[in-house]
Amino acid sequence: GVERELALIKVRNRGAERIETLQVAEIFRAKVIDTTHESFIFELTGASSKIDKFVELMRPLGLVELSRTGVLSITRGPEAM
Repeated sequence: GVERELALIKVRNRGAERIETLQVAEIFRAKVIDTTHESFIFELTGASSKIDKFVELMRPLGLVELSRTGVLSITRGPEAM
């Protein structure tokens, strides 16, 4: 089957850390859905392990809040479950 998880991640920082935060987000293909002068909110979908790694890298950069859906799945192919 196909498995995905959605996470919303809030990171608060200033200065050079903001550049690093955006570079990491780009690598993970995280989408910026809100930004202020001091914070970002990212939307990230994918495998739980991908989200775990992104969160791990964001912690030292100023992670302040995290919300996750849990894993969603659906079987492959034209058949229903």
